[in-house]
Amino acid sequence: MLRVLTLSTLYPDRSRPGFGAFVERQTSRLAAHPGVEVKVVAAFAVPALGLGRFHPLYRDLLMLPRREQWNGLDVLRVPFPTLPKLGGRINPWSLTNRLVPMLDRLRGEFPFDVIDAEFFYPDGPAAVALGRRYGVPVSIKARGSDIHLWGGVPACRPKIVAAGQGAAGMLAVSAALREDMIALGLPGERIRVHHTGVDQAMFHPRDRTAAKAAFAVDGPLVVSAGNLIPLKGHALLIEAMAALPGVSLLIAGRGPEQPALAAQIAAAGLEDRVRLLGALPHDQLPGLFAAGDVMALPSSSEGLANVWVEALACGTPIVITDVGGARELVDRPAAGRLVARTPEGIAEGIRSVLADPKPQAEVAETAKRFTWERNSEALYEHLKGLADNAPPRSP
Repeated sequence: MLRVLTLSTLYPDRSRPGFGAFVERQTSRLAAHPGVEVKVVAAFAVPALGLGRFHPLYRDLLMLPRREQWNGLDVLRVPFPTLPKLGGRINPWSLTNRLVPMLDRLRGEFPFDVIDAEFFYPDGPAAVALGRRYGVPVSIKARGSDIHLWGGVPACRPKIVAAGQGAAGMLAVSAALREDMIALGLPGERIRVHHTGVDQAMFHPRDRTAAKAAFAVDGPLVVSAGNLIPLKGHALLIEAMAALPGVSLLIAGRGPEQPALAAQIAAAGLEDRVRLLGALPHDQLPGLFAAGDVMALPSSSEGLANVWVEALACGTPIVITDVGGARELVDRPAAGRLVARTPEGIAEGIRSVLADPKPQAEVAETAKRFTWERNSEALYEHLKGLADNAPPRSP
């Protein structure tokens, strides 16, 4: 029996059902593997000194049960204190200190063999400290912004490098991200590329006309999905729509940019063609992606975005910037276009795809290698290898 403790600051809960859903799907598949037992520590930062109870988001998080069965997994939800502006520096230390008493107790009922950290910062440094305390190997997975954002912060970069050097193994969601990790100073011989999966039974081509009708659209349609934050580039995508008359745009997601994006749409007179849908449950994304003639997401950085693969699996080509693992997906015309991160470049990429539509089945074929079965088997082999090759534990 392989006992895995999954640690993640990205994990769904009843107040944020889509938050870190890809981590939940990966973990659920691993837990279903024969000979594996998994417990999840879903940690979340809250303002120190009890200030979180005055903010609606943190108030909802603090009301979550500290332990629950969530979609078939035993999930322990652990708040840890943070401070505005200083959080990036202190979060690994704060997270570690908050987890130690809980894990000391948990070890009695669940003597975990390996710690699987699902985000590099602050999860990674905390996991390595905990691994040393309990004498178990640690794996850390890099997903993109954890390396590109936090790795660029002078106070955080040394902690990321130290965690990578202290981990028994690491995972990267794309080959390009692995190269970025090596450039940061992480040991490449311990980094394995671990592509995401997609539920091919859920994400598959559908009748596009019917799918569009569900969103009251009957002409060319661009769709997008992601957090409404500057990194995702939705403002650039909306600006590009001015050069695409007759084309509609639907954006699924929520985030701090929502008011500014709504104002931008109104100021440009695009309300009849561009709509913000808000956050959609994951089971509604297949219908959205299947409706689109194009899925566009002009991010400034990514590892290998799940929505890229999910859109392709639905038979919808993608127009994305040349970041992260983009070239590992857009490797043929049927998959879409790589574009400059400008309104003009985005518009030209969309225009090019619309002018040369490929059969949905041909587009979907580009995503066939991304399955949760393959993802789960690779993760099991990785974690099992770390546990089997770990030094004997001290009594």
